[in-house]
Amino acid sequence: MLGKSIPVIAKVIDQLCEAGLVIETGYAPSSGGRRPQTYSLKADKMYTVSVAMDQLFTKVVITDLRQKEVAPVETFALTLVENKNTTQKLVEIINSAIRRAGIDRGLISGIGIGMPGFVNTTHGINYTYLPVEDDNTNLRLHLQHMLDLPVEIDNDSSMIALAELRCGLAKEIKDAMVVNIGWGIGLGMIIKGEIFRGFAGYAGELSHIPITDSDILCECGKRGCLETEATLRVIVDKAIKEIKGKKTSRINFEGNYEQISESIMTAANQGDPDAIDLLSDMAYKIGKALAILIHIVNPELIVLSGRGIQSGRLLMAPIEQALNRFCIPRLREHTKVKTSMLGPDASLKGAAALVIDHLQYNNSNKKNAGG
Repeated sequence: MLGKSIPVIAKVIDQLCEAGLVIETGYAPSSGGRRPQTYSLKADKMYTVSVAMDQLFTKVVITDLRQKEVAPVETFALTLVENKNTTQKLVEIINSAIRRAGIDRGLISGIGIGMPGFVNTTHGINYTYLPVEDDNTNLRLHLQHMLDLPVEIDNDSSMIALAELRCGLAKEIKDAMVVNIGWGIGLGMIIKGEIFRGFAGYAGELSHIPITDSDILCECGKRGCLETEATLRVIVDKAIKEIKGKKTSRINFEGNYEQISESIMTAANQGDPDAIDLLSDMAYKIGKALAILIHIVNPELIVLSGRGIQSGRLLMAPIEQALNRFCIPRLREHTKVKTSMLGPDASLKGAAALVIDHLQYNNSNKKNAGG
């Protein structure tokens, strides 16, 4: 699997054991001959901090080397739109999570942050959210300075795609599209087995494909975007405007956007016709956008992910209906559409994978800095 010789592998394992990162765990059953020695990562030798942000909420979790949670996932309300204090607030959230976990900061290998917006990973900048007052630095370096830990940032949908690539449905797939259904409609692109970000890092802005003649102004400044027609935020607004007050509805309108959206999906799963209509309309419009995507990319697999797939079973029919209507059959028949198996915290898994992917780079930087 590794493409290395036995002596090289043995040498590396010995080095990892000497560093305390790997431990012997006994012998495996033999199929004939000498029983093979087995090893395992030493879980408490290193930790990663994973942060998953959307426009309204931020989730944080700290995991050990075996990806076991040190403490349950924490969710914080943090509105990104027109909020100048988001960057400082994010630093406070991460620092408080580390303090509550009670682990040595020296054992933290890094912090991975998935965030919405136009994120340039090369330059460490988010051009949409999380402003930095100092013009001489970028967001990633600013967070590293404030947190005194290595930090990696990426678009939230790319993080979900990375999670699917490492441990999800796209693990053995070369060309796959991962659709993040939430307050927006994000897209993580896997091309030839790698995350594809485009020339400047902004590939995958499915939310801003113009699919309607609507005059509704999008946050991007344009009109007719998918984001103005088919997101959880849109269906919550529609529910409040059109359904709230109906005695026959099972939707609970008490609470914030997240609670109302979850109530809509729960009600739909229970057969509430109003909730089903909301989700069906959203799914059909997403399906129309996916038809455009299939015509351009011709992927082997499309994975539906994000907080919006709690009613995945109900979304599939209208999506398939739209694909059948708008897709060329020859293209459509070769693309499978599936719902993610990673659950609502896929972005956190992707953030941890981002840290691990950059671990060698971060460790070399520590050595060069005398750390």
